[in-house]
Amino acid sequence: MKNQLEITLQNRKNLHAILEQTPKEDLLKIPQGFRNNIWWNIAHVVVTQQILVYKLSGLQMRVPDGLVDKFKKGTVPDGTATDEEMKMVADFLISTITWTQEDYEAGLFKNFNEYTTSAKVTLRNVQDAADFNMFHEGIHLGSIFALRKML
Repeated sequence: MKNQLEITLQNRKNLHAILEQTPKEDLLKIPQGFRNNIWWNIAHVVVTQQILVYKLSGLQMRVPDGLVDKFKKGTVPDGTATDEEMKMVADFLISTITWTQEDYEAGLFKNFNEYTTSAKVTLRNVQDAADFNMFHEGIHLGSIFALRKML
């Protein structure tokens, strides 16, 4: 699990750089042919990791429910983001992975509710969730690269 979290942390640092270096107007733009934007993809990976790892383990997620409701699977961006919201997500990009490592080392992930993803992958434990999360974040990083090309 340690290696998965290190890989995820590196991806999150890359996403953080994109968030910090991309003008807000470009983060919020939805190019023709797309249904979301760079901002949504970045916030979505934060929320999804929390659902896969914490919620499915029966633990309290470390991000606010309002953020989860706005960026979980099946949502679409509304074209807005406050500076406060963007700062919060930027902070969560790194902190959620650090907390996951700490909580894993503390032995908090004892239970897990088996779940089959929309990609037809069945997650049976927190290790499966961390593995699948890396795959999921890779998909969204690819989407972000495609979105950036369209701007």
